[in-house]
Amino acid sequence: MNSLSIASGVQLVSRLKTYFKTRDFIFHDGRDLQRFSIGGRTQAAVASVAAITLCFSAYGVAQAAVGAVALSGIVDAPLSPEAKVAQMQVRVSKMQADVATIKHAAQVRAARVEQRQALLVAVVAGKADVALLSRPTPNIDPKSDALAADVVAPLKKVEQQQVAVAVQARRVAEQRFARAVAHVRSLGIAPERLLPQQPAMGGPFEAADSAATEADLRADTQFRSLFMTWKKLDTLEHGVIAIPSAQPVDHMAYTSNYGIRSDPFRGTAAMHAGVDIPGPVGTPVYATADGVVDRAERSGGYGNLVELDHGKGIQTRYGHLSKILVEAGTRVRRGQLIALMGSTGRSTGPHLHYEVRLDGHAVNPVPFLQTADYLLATQDKSIRVIPIGVGGPAAD
Repeated sequence: MNSLSIASGVQLVSRLKTYFKTRDFIFHDGRDLQRFSIGGRTQAAVASVAAITLCFSAYGVAQAAVGAVALSGIVDAPLSPEAKVAQMQVRVSKMQADVATIKHAAQVRAARVEQRQALLVAVVAGKADVALLSRPTPNIDPKSDALAADVVAPLKKVEQQQVAVAVQARRVAEQRFARAVAHVRSLGIAPERLLPQQPAMGGPFEAADSAATEADLRADTQFRSLFMTWKKLDTLEHGVIAIPSAQPVDHMAYTSNYGIRSDPFRGTAAMHAGVDIPGPVGTPVYATADGVVDRAERSGGYGNLVELDHGKGIQTRYGHLSKILVEAGTRVRRGQLIALMGSTGRSTGPHLHYEVRLDGHAVNPVPFLQTADYLLATQDKSIRVIPIGVGGPAAD
């Protein structure tokens, strides 16, 4: 066995000697030809050094590649139990964070669906959850929404249906608003008196960063417009409730109308600031709209007078009362009993002198009395004229 190994080594050395022979090299240095030789041993030594350097370089490259692969996660490097537990904790924490993000995204979508549904109900059915509608509109984070795409997909479908309903609801609201405006104008009142000022808005234009965001903004704009329409309508209709439109007595008739008339005491032309409604002494007199009692006292030609402030510069006066049943500063409701009919002051017989005033100036109360209650029911559409008694304060 040893002789074979020696023989093999001798053959290898002999073969290597054939490769590393003494070699002559000739080159021209610019002037003369130069000749030099490199021995076989020198060639073998240089080749050995080069081979060793190449082996070390290859080993280094291989080690770097293995480290890079381990760091990239393509091939898991051997980890200690502690490292494995730490790695698992990181993965669990990420999963928990993703679950929390998905949950939050779903909650935001659900909250927006609920708020939009409340607005639709307020417009269509007239039942408003003011607290819910007053909350800020939930904002959708595109990244969180994308992560929760599968979970929020059903809610997105509901929102799409709500947008379609919102278009119809806004049309209905605009029609109701137009009717309310016409109703207020028919009373000689400018609708602007009852409406809030439009909120100031502005800011630089920034385009949406994605088609999904743009679609979401369009839907949100649709609901914002619907909310503003509903707010105007709600404000106007609440203002209409405060407009004197109920009957001050149960049985309506006129003995003297608003405007220039022959004064019942002097017989000369005089301005009559209201209407005279006849009835027996003690006939109940009711507030024609919600308000606050400004005056409840005896006042010159009015006799016993009750004056109500309904807000927005609107007032009503009830004169010639036999008895006042309210005090100044108290709040009264529409249809509340406030006094009893009489003939106090400048009067020829028992009747109610009734006035409507805007910003302190008397206006014709007949349109208010002829107008059916806009919100509650249609009533008081006809008036029976039965002359009985006249009166009222002297013209101012």
